[in-house]
Amino acid sequence: MRLSDLPVPAALVERYAARGITDLYPPQAACVEEGLLEGRNLLVSIPTASGKTLVAELAMHAAIARGGTCLYIVPLRALAAEKYAEFSAGARVGIATGDYDRRDEHLGRFEIVVATSEKVDSLLRNRTPWLADVALLVVDEIHLIGSPDRGATLELVIAKLRRLNPSLQVIGLSATIGNPSALAGWLDATLVASDWRPVRLRQGVYFRGQIRFHDGCREVDATASKSDDLNLCLDTIAEGGQVLVFVNSRRNAEGFAKRAASAIRSKDPALADLARRIADLAVTEPDRSLAACVAQGAAFHHAGLRSEYRGLVEDGFRSGAIRCIAATPTLAAGLNLPARRVVVRDCFRFAGGQGMVPIPVQEYHQMAGRAGRPHLDPYGEAVLIARSDEAIDELFARYIDAPPEPITSHCGDPGVLPGHVLSLVATRFARTREELAAFMATTFYGHTHRDPSALEPSIDESLLFLLDAEMISDLSGRFEPTDYGSLVSRLYVHPLTAEAITHALLEAEAFSDVGLLQVLASTPDMPALYVKARDMQGLSRFAYEREEELWMEFPWESQESFFRALKTALLLNDYISEASEETICERYEVAPGDIHSTVTNISWLVHAATRLARMFRPEFEREAADLELCVAHGVRRELLPLVRLRGIGRVRARRLFTNGLVDPEAVRRAGRDEVARILGRGIADQVFAQLGEEGRTAADPGARDGAGPRGAGTEKETRATGAERPKPGPRQASLHQFE
Repeated sequence: MRLSDLPVPAALVERYAARGITDLYPPQAACVEEGLLEGRNLLVSIPTASGKTLVAELAMHAAIARGGTCLYIVPLRALAAEKYAEFSAGARVGIATGDYDRRDEHLGRFEIVVATSEKVDSLLRNRTPWLADVALLVVDEIHLIGSPDRGATLELVIAKLRRLNPSLQVIGLSATIGNPSALAGWLDATLVASDWRPVRLRQGVYFRGQIRFHDGCREVDATASKSDDLNLCLDTIAEGGQVLVFVNSRRNAEGFAKRAASAIRSKDPALADLARRIADLAVTEPDRSLAACVAQGAAFHHAGLRSEYRGLVEDGFRSGAIRCIAATPTLAAGLNLPARRVVVRDCFRFAGGQGMVPIPVQEYHQMAGRAGRPHLDPYGEAVLIARSDEAIDELFARYIDAPPEPITSHCGDPGVLPGHVLSLVATRFARTREELAAFMATTFYGHTHRDPSALEPSIDESLLFLLDAEMISDLSGRFEPTDYGSLVSRLYVHPLTAEAITHALLEAEAFSDVGLLQVLASTPDMPALYVKARDMQGLSRFAYEREEELWMEFPWESQESFFRALKTALLLNDYISEASEETICERYEVAPGDIHSTVTNISWLVHAATRLARMFRPEFEREAADLELCVAHGVRRELLPLVRLRGIGRVRARRLFTNGLVDPEAVRRAGRDEVARILGRGIADQVFAQLGEEGRTAADPGARDGAGPRGAGTEKETRATGAERPKPGPRQASLHQFE
């Protein structure tokens, strides 16, 4: 079936033709034959690299031609950005991954909107009107309905959108579904399942110089190195391929990348530029190690890296310059980064309270599916490593020959349901106990459980909790959201989080940055740092000597959660006290990516606390709002007047402040030339364009440049060296002073 014979835009046909794609793959053709372009629901379960994105694009352009809006849901922000760029060539595309209490009505003018499931859920809670006009819903990685932490949100988003628009076309995409028939049945969808791949995938087990496949064996030079994993890597690179090596920890990823770089020693000129770009931003030892590895053709990839580094590594691998990446499984979660050989080195990982446990079969298949680059590789190989002869058959049985685990619903999890019950009541999807039960019966949980009424006791418990918390009112069996409940639903925080914040605000005698941060870090919505034995002395001393600043009383039981929240709060307090990234990484034994994710997570909770303070403790609202800005910019309060200027981040604001320019009025009085001396002419022009006519200098009477976008500073501007930041004052809340 030729792409040009289908009723799709010529620009789309030309774009794929430029990539050498003129005919549909068999699974893609099967989707068209099953009504993809006529608005029928499909569940597409086909291998990675078999063309799921093209299937989605065909469906979306058909829906656009019918006058409909398309919503494309992805699991990761990074994947949203990738799909946004990919789809923008042929349609008006918007992307939604930001604040959770906005209606984002402007997105209604786009033909395609790319968003995460959490963002779509927040838009539903805020009653965004254009969602009722969505004609096609595409859910990428739909198997994530089975995720314990995010699956219920995705499941309920699908159920709500189908309720909102009964004629909605739904396309589910995945490479790894253990029970596709059950999922297709829930979606009223035709199942299109296939094992066909554009590049043949062989899966095998390596042991003592030989990869054993079902259809034969392959010899590998076992003398190049003493390590099996490195020999498998060098074997593929020697024949011109690239390798992904999946390991179970960040430390192991970094360690393997160093060994691989030392062995590869590539001389590709493109690597020097990549390494330089990483080194220019490096502030920690792992940063510098990454630059050194990249310079020789290897890299590591995990959540501890800054997003800029991950992007550079991915681009370097796609271009062929980086020959090997050692990664944790996060790399397999949807990003388009295939390789000729995938080595799944570690089949066990540490789980709290359980020790080392086997990885899920579904996760193995996600990683193995990255093997084989279409149009580049003659084959793809996924290889497990056996430690003994007896383990070979076990690995074949446990992973290679086993189907992915069945997807199960997590809507019934006690910790999940209260927030979703509140959202259903607040958005009028359900107003009575019976309506709530009826709605839950339309979920995947209701479809797969023989007795959907089994969920009713959990619904009753959720209603009792919400009534006791005064988030809903019971009007003779008809539930209405209170102002408090409506706000909590729109803020997109867990009701338990809202209750913790509200009680802390009401009970606090005085506002305290570290006190509020500690409460926020203890809530279900905030992943707190782990506490190590060497942290305890400093944390205990802080809790004793600064007790009046803390909003959580010291518990004689469950002390771990108390200290985890306190450690997280102190890291954040160091961040807003302008401690350097390197200092924070060393002090708390974290990576730059951890700082970013911690700040990102807490930022929204501080915003929620500001809104709740307005409702329950108005005298704290201003200080909470200032803390929100401090977290957003990583600055002390004294810099807030300056960072409100577009293009002025923490480093530039500190430079202005150090030179006596403490607020916009002082900047205006100093004049453009003085600001240019401190920050450079371009930034000075941006600043004075914002300040208005009074900011003109005699030497530049006619200049009136447009203001740049907020946060327009470069990455270098957002991180200063230690010398550019003030030293911690005597009352700075920090773990460091108690070491």
